[in-house]
Amino acid sequence: MRGPAAPPRVDTGRLDAHGGAVQVDCGSCHATRAPDPTRREAVAAPDGFHQGLTYAHGGQSCLSCHDPSSYDRLRLADGTSVPFTGVIQLCSQCHGPQRRDFDHGAHGGMSGHWDLAAGDRVRQGCTSCHDPHAPAYPAVTPVFPPKDAYRVRGRGHD
Repeated sequence: MRGPAAPPRVDTGRLDAHGGAVQVDCGSCHATRAPDPTRREAVAAPDGFHQGLTYAHGGQSCLSCHDPSSYDRLRLADGTSVPFTGVIQLCSQCHGPQRRDFDHGAHGGMSGHWDLAAGDRVRQGCTSCHDPHAPAYPAVTPVFPPKDAYRVRGRGHD
């Protein structure tokens, strides 16, 4: 499954000696601030971080998902700390029907093959398609019609 390989990093807006963007882990700043379990909105920090962050996730607080003892990790409802790579476990706690559909191949993007005998498949994790802070997915119209093996071989009718 494809998902975050590591905790997110924040662009500081500064460049290093080689002209590369300087990025920091979330914990770099949050380690110096007391966790606020009442925060339920995106508020820009005095140092400019979190500007432009849209937050619309069911009235949950930031600490509903982020581990207050390490902002470079997530926290399950029972308090268990999980790495960002465990995001599907976190999302599944509240989004059970979507997880069920994901497990059966009806939710979530995929590339590769349905028939694993024909080749591998890569499934997308939740945050590959959904913004975790505002996950509602806008209605979209497919760009291309589905293609099946019958039409690809030129034997089908359009």
